[in-house]
Amino acid sequence: MRPPQRVDALARACRGASSELALFEAVSEHLRELVPFDGAGWFATDPATLLGTSAVRAENIEPAHCAAYWERECLVEDVLLFRDVARSSQGVATLFDATGNRPVNSARYREFLAPQGYGDELRAAFRLGDTTWGVLALHRDRLRTPFTAADRAHVQQIAPVVAGALRAFAVERGGPAAADGPGTALFDDRGNLLSLDARAERLLEEIGGPGWNAFPASMTPVHAVTARATAVALGRDQGPAVIRLRAASGRWLSLHASRLFGPDGSPGPTAVTVEPARSEQIAPIIVAAYALTPREQQVTRGIARGLSSQEIAAELFLSPHTVRDYLKAIFGKVGVSSRGELVAKLFAEHHKDSLYGTADLIER
Repeated sequence: MRPPQRVDALARACRGASSELALFEAVSEHLRELVPFDGAGWFATDPATLLGTSAVRAENIEPAHCAAYWERECLVEDVLLFRDVARSSQGVATLFDATGNRPVNSARYREFLAPQGYGDELRAAFRLGDTTWGVLALHRDRLRTPFTAADRAHVQQIAPVVAGALRAFAVERGGPAAADGPGTALFDDRGNLLSLDARAERLLEEIGGPGWNAFPASMTPVHAVTARATAVALGRDQGPAVIRLRAASGRWLSLHASRLFGPDGSPGPTAVTVEPARSEQIAPIIVAAYALTPREQQVTRGIARGLSSQEIAAELFLSPHTVRDYLKAIFGKVGVSSRGELVAKLFAEHHKDSLYGTADLIER
């Protein structure tokens, strides 16, 4: 199959995927024919913080390295960190290029790639516009030739297709919100669980399945958020140490981490609070997933407040005709035909809280 046909097949596989993990599996199968690789890490991310969520596919990565993956990403200064790739103009780069063919200059190469027999690494952001919905790291055996410019071009070509599929999963219907409160867990500075309450145990199992504490991949969100909290405490990052993610149940959850300290200032454990996400936490993701422009967001806020087209027009210094044009565009993007359907789809389908105050839920 020729490269253009392979890309078309990959796009069809993206559209047919039933979940983020099924998406990664399908893309991996097709991408391997375009860009041969020997190991890989696929991560869905919280678009606001770029931290990995619970949708993780690890290929030929030793479990011991999985556990420390996000600790290294947040705490070790290196080339080609995901945050830098996501902000780059191309959104894809290779380790050999970044180090001038001297990968040994990279701590990730010395501590992660080389011990597993890998040489070059290709990293990419699954990005639409300025919003990143996932990241990818491909590893190639050290006996193979490094990744080429053609390899980078292939990954860059398919990245928006994968990003679009990941974005679509963000707007799927979530499950019912829980009525009880948050759970709390404590972790040491290496990410090992120290203690937790019963509520945290139930919610972490909802994220990672029955064996959540035994499998490194299922703990990716926790490793990522605790590593970010440590980086913030050490002054290496400004945060926030927060992740919003969809659990296996389909509902949205939020994880927030904070590094504690003793009365004498000595470092303590990291506290992780896990709870059902509030509407104001998930609304920016939902709005970004539907790719509403800033002006369309303003009009949507007015709709959520129950304003008429004339009232929205007066508030935004637009003509009623222009507001109607924006409404038509918004309805088309979200796939609705009325104001009530719009508010329900943007909020009620993803969270069962009261819609009171939804005007403040959309990112300003």
